[in-house]
Amino acid sequence: MKKYKFKKISSIFIVFFLLATTVLPINTLKVRADENQNNEVVKEINIISFTDFHGSLKQEGKNIGVAKLAGEINRIKAENPDTIVVSAGDNYQGSAMSNLTYGEPVSEFLKSIGLFASAIGNHEFDWGVDKIQNWSNSGNFDFLASNIYDKKTGKIVSWAKPYKIAEVGGKKVAFIGLTTLETLYKTKPENVKDLDFKDPITSAKYWAEYLKSNNMADYVIALTHLGASQDSKTGEITGEAAELAKQVTNIDAIIAGHTHLSVCGNVNNIPIVEGYYNGRSLAKLAIQLDKDGRLISIKPSVDELYKRVDNLKEDEEVKSIYNKWNEKLKPMLDEVIGKAEVELSHDKNLGVSLLGEWTCDVMRKEAGTQIAVTNGGGLRTSIPKGDITMGKLYEVMSFDNTLVKMQLKGSDLKKVIENGIDNKNVGWIQLSGVKVYYNPKAEAGNRITSMRLLDGKKVEDDKLYSVVTNDFMANGGDGYDFKGAVNVLDTGLPIRDALVNNIKKITSEGKVLKPEYVEYLIPGEDITPEIVEKPVKTVKVVALKGLRIRAAASVSSKILGVYKNGTVVVVEGEVGNWYRINYNGLQGYIYKKYTK
Repeated sequence: MKKYKFKKISSIFIVFFLLATTVLPINTLKVRADENQNNEVVKEINIISFTDFHGSLKQEGKNIGVAKLAGEINRIKAENPDTIVVSAGDNYQGSAMSNLTYGEPVSEFLKSIGLFASAIGNHEFDWGVDKIQNWSNSGNFDFLASNIYDKKTGKIVSWAKPYKIAEVGGKKVAFIGLTTLETLYKTKPENVKDLDFKDPITSAKYWAEYLKSNNMADYVIALTHLGASQDSKTGEITGEAAELAKQVTNIDAIIAGHTHLSVCGNVNNIPIVEGYYNGRSLAKLAIQLDKDGRLISIKPSVDELYKRVDNLKEDEEVKSIYNKWNEKLKPMLDEVIGKAEVELSHDKNLGVSLLGEWTCDVMRKEAGTQIAVTNGGGLRTSIPKGDITMGKLYEVMSFDNTLVKMQLKGSDLKKVIENGIDNKNVGWIQLSGVKVYYNPKAEAGNRITSMRLLDGKKVEDDKLYSVVTNDFMANGGDGYDFKGAVNVLDTGLPIRDALVNNIKKITSEGKVLKPEYVEYLIPGEDITPEIVEKPVKTVKVVALKGLRIRAAASVSSKILGVYKNGTVVVVEGEVGNWYRINYNGLQGYIYKKYTK
């Protein structure tokens, strides 16, 4: 009986052991990390990453510049040869130097630092798919994307690999590439129409299992352009990268990108890092091993380089790369085209900005339309007070988007603007030519309560209005729906050129750029007095110092010009205490009190 009992217990133990090893292999590393947490770290494999570099080659503001970024990367590599350098994507588009050269200086930088691999960001597609393979060749690295398929072949695209394995420190570290599904509407839709972006979680599960089950890698890292954000108080990480960690447990760490944030922590015991943007920070995953080569832990961290920029040393080779291209492009980039008397600030997440209003005013004037709308994310930075250079305009409008004219019904215009009101994903719409009143507390898509043209007339659902936007939005970018548009015409004129021409014209007239904020998007009720249409009449200006002509029936609206005392003006309508007039082809308003 004792012998039988022993056999029975042994059998139960064996069955339990087999079940445990069958069910729990995906957590093996985490178990070993717990068991070895008190062991001494004798070896560390460093995975250094940056993300959303956006061609930020020049040192300015918080951007540390490419020479100092390379210097810090090479310092880390010199201290620990067991270091792998990767990028989480969006490497090229964004600066004048990179945009004008289609990223040549960036590729030279990536080659110099020995970049191992890069995820593919949505902005990698801004200049067309054909650029991607060239960047890979010239930068001597591989793009990784396991969830981007060619619709024609039904296979993963030829210009990216699903994974890549690095052998370093006696270990095999595999990187699986993943790209955000937001790419479908966060680049020009035309550029990705032949691509199929599959679910990154499904792709990660498949390739992680493939690599682990075939004993191809000791550690599997998701190298992604998936977004993440982190609560500054609780440390909780949310977003696409966090969802990946919750649902794909056989990956060992995640490198995130896309959201331009610093992220460092764990979700579901899986480390996640994101290294801010523009090369301002470096994220690190430290694979820590004991004396027997067993895993102790994978430690995430983010080094905010921009906070100690003065102590960073430049890499001489990369500095010479920058100087070469800067010298070549300097005559054009440093050309002063005008002067701003005020800062044209912009933040796509804070509403309609002064820069956004001015940009839309220029678009509307150039296209000859009633209304202009553009996406907040298309304007990449503010215009500071002072000299305006051509280089700054390339930074502000780094995309080569063109003006697209159309006619839209009032109901379709409303739908377009609704998409850009407090949109947490893509930011606020920028607009001019129409005053929009909305209820901030209403549900998304149902916030607008009233819309009026600058002449005070209400926008009617069934009436057509002339509108200009950019080709990115016109084709569905950022989720904007222009399917109801008629008489659509892509003018082919880049918005950047329109902005440059406007500034140059102002300068040639001896003036400076000084737009006034109108507030086209207004939270609250529409209390505008209804227009009273009266027979055309004339009035005479009785203001010794002249009478200002306003863009709207408000003393805070933009000044279009000034009528001299005694000027006879044709009145087209009335809005409360204001006369509506035509001023050089524009709707204008003058205060009744100073006329007779």
